[in-house]
Amino acid sequence: MDLTTIIETRPGVRSGKPCFVGTRIAVYDVLEYLAAGMTTEEIVTDFPELTPEHVRAAIEFAALRERRLATA
Repeated sequence: MDLTTIIETRPGVRSGKPCFVGTRIAVYDVLEYLAAGMTTEEIVTDFPELTPEHVRAAIEFAALRERRLATA
């Protein structure tokens, strides 16, 4: 998945945290919802501007970040 088409960082938006393109929803928020036990379906219902692909992108983003930290 090309995360650059789904996730962006904009200065002044959510303190520069990575957000989903065209929204103010941070990747971090979705990861926290998943960690709290929400399902993809519940997240998409609560945030209609998101799709299941956005949730998968958040997981992939976190995995890539973890991989970079582990190899640094």
